[in-house]
Amino acid sequence: MKGPVNPRKAAIIGCGFVGSATAFALMQSRLFSEIVLLDANHDKADGEAKDIAHGIPFAGQMKIYAGDYGDIGDSSIVIVTAGANQKPDETRLDLVHKNVGIYKSIIPQIVESGFGGVLLIVSNPVDILTYAAVKLSGFPEHRVIGSGTVLDTARLKYALGEHLSVDSRSVHSFIIGEHGDSEIAAWSSTNVSGIPVNDFCEMRGHFNHQESMERIAANVKNSAYEIIAKKQATYYGIAMSVKRICECIVRDEKSILPVSSMLHGLYSIDDIALSMPAIVGAEGIETHVPISLDEKETAALLASAKTLKEVAKSLEL
Repeated sequence: MKGPVNPRKAAIIGCGFVGSATAFALMQSRLFSEIVLLDANHDKADGEAKDIAHGIPFAGQMKIYAGDYGDIGDSSIVIVTAGANQKPDETRLDLVHKNVGIYKSIIPQIVESGFGGVLLIVSNPVDILTYAAVKLSGFPEHRVIGSGTVLDTARLKYALGEHLSVDSRSVHSFIIGEHGDSEIAAWSSTNVSGIPVNDFCEMRGHFNHQESMERIAANVKNSAYEIIAKKQATYYGIAMSVKRICECIVRDEKSILPVSSMLHGLYSIDDIALSMPAIVGAEGIETHVPISLDEKETAALLASAKTLKEVAKSLEL
């Protein structure tokens, strides 16, 4: 039974690198007055909660503690980071069967708790796990969001900001499709404060547009692999991405973010979750935003959706 929601309470399921970095980012954000941490290893959750709690005197009063599924029902957001980690040389899609198995245990317990808020999926492969969470939970689709390509888009904005020596917040661009190897940089709608990206590049002395776009998009796509090879995991960037999504929900910002969610008919894509810009607010996703794509980008998006649908078909959901 859906119970009352405490708008200032969040739950994080999974206290590995991503879950604990997310908890740390959220503690500093002051978005929540209560955060409950869950992990298959309760001591791990308890240790992370106690360590993060010692920073509260520097951030502002709140409560952070280890709990169980009985503690999450009144949360406004449940963030799922639990799952097997991506290993060096392993793609995000390679993780799928391991993590869907874990979700078959986690999601029914979230439903059982009476949770009535927004379910935010962060574990990889995030698009397939968002799809799995929708099917396993029976929640309305607008309330199940994947972190999608919010991080990839931030990586693209950062890379373009560095390339052009301009504040990355003035760069407007999206990575869309799968959070993974078939992701697409939507160059045709990329601009810097309203100026088409190629015009801005020329203004800054860059003229090899095609070569630069290919290099930057490849670097963005491969950056997780590079980080994982060097330090075994990526967690700070995704923690900041989750914080940003939570801000949009808690403050009902109606900001446009490329989150992963179920699509039905947009670009003829049906019944699969992938990332497209969407208006995100207190109830989750309000509507998708159909950005303009050229033929090549549209074809790549459809190919990305096909890849994900084939994986989804192999799951017993």
